[in-house]
Amino acid sequence: MLQIETFVFGPFGTNTYVVSGDEGRVFLIDPACSNAYEQQQLLRYISSVLSPDGRLTVIATHGHLDHLWGAPWVCEWWKTSVQMHEADIPLAKAMQRQYDLFGVRRVAVPFPMEPLHASDTYPFEILHTPGHTPGSVCLYYPQEKVLFSGDTLFQMGYGRTDLPGGDLHQLIASLTRLMELPEDVKVYSGHGETTTIGEEKR
Repeated sequence: MLQIETFVFGPFGTNTYVVSGDEGRVFLIDPACSNAYEQQQLLRYISSVLSPDGRLTVIATHGHLDHLWGAPWVCEWWKTSVQMHEADIPLAKAMQRQYDLFGVRRVAVPFPMEPLHASDTYPFEILHTPGHTPGSVCLYYPQEKVLFSGDTLFQMGYGRTDLPGGDLHQLIASLTRLMELPEDVKVYSGHGETTTIGEEKR
């Protein structure tokens, strides 16, 4: 059974999720911690659910700055990399450009990244849902009927497409695909409260 812990981090109120289960593997989705206090919150919780011989896998639903605030610290602390769709790796590598675009007074710190491959062994399905960014993904646990939607789908909303790489037509196609999921699938979005597919279809 999935254990899902939600943290709201950073100046954009980004949802960071820690997903654990019985197999000893822990997934950190969208490491958005932006300061030492938030880092310590995350550290304490992950330390409580990650066994000494367990494995932490870090995944970004897309390459925007607010979902990757904490990536350099997370990668350094746990000696790992961030996995994301290969189409968004260039976006994440241009983090300083994103900081400048939003007027963020911060110097980008590089961190290791690797492509998220659908052929790898994960307990979830990787749904490529471009539109908000070229490499946006959702993570779908069909047995548990849980979807981590990043910024593709929110409660009563969806991700913006007016930033570099955004495409409204692609986003509409991605949302149409998500609406084909069972109505009782619970949606954990990149921002805001949880919802369900059924609620969003209405």
